[in-house]
Amino acid sequence: MLDVSVQGWQQLLALLTALVLCSLIGLERQLQHKSAGLRTHTLVGVGAALFMLVSKWGFGDVLELDGVTLDPSRLAAQIVSGIGFIGAGLIFVRRDVVRGLTTAATVWVAAAVGTAAGAGLWLLAAAVTAMHFLVAYVYPYLTRRIARSGPDTAVFEIEYRDRQGVLREILSEATSRGFDVRDVRTRRSDGGAAIELALTVVGRAEPPALAAALAALDGVLSVHTADPDDVEG
Repeated sequence: MLDVSVQGWQQLLALLTALVLCSLIGLERQLQHKSAGLRTHTLVGVGAALFMLVSKWGFGDVLELDGVTLDPSRLAAQIVSGIGFIGAGLIFVRRDVVRGLTTAATVWVAAAVGTAAGAGLWLLAAAVTAMHFLVAYVYPYLTRRIARSGPDTAVFEIEYRDRQGVLREILSEATSRGFDVRDVRTRRSDGGAAIELALTVVGRAEPPALAAALAALDGVLSVHTADPDDVEG
């Protein structure tokens, strides 16, 4: 019979540590309006911590039996592969642009933090949580500072009416404002009357000003900018 003494404050503290640290990670994602936010990251981290605790403490009675040989740590190993299903659900392709990679990676990190907390490695769990905020807030600032002397890359998701010469006007507007067009991908919308465009441009001008100018063009139905840190072409 399983020794109930293994269920105590030490295990509850591990779960609480995972709860707090993964809630901080999830809160950052929630404030960034990402598809996976506070609840998702918290539940992933707490769940990973519980799996780790079960792996450490849940098989003591089985290991005491004669002739029984097993590796309880294999249960914790499945966390890594299992979390891939959630991560895959956060990654999607829209207009041939891959999005959600950063959020999927953050969920993976939350699972790692929860696993470390469940294993009793609370200092490492806290350190990785701090590293997440370093990457989320400091790295974008450093990237902007480093790239300030160079051109910026912007991705626009545009929907416009077909057969009105709007694409020519969009490209002309972008080039006239000092942007170089690097990639143009179009597809017909579900209704068939409009075209969806993924436009990648590089330049030193301000992307918000270009977005406003494109939105003002006749025939343009909508203009959205994609997060460069969360997009792959």
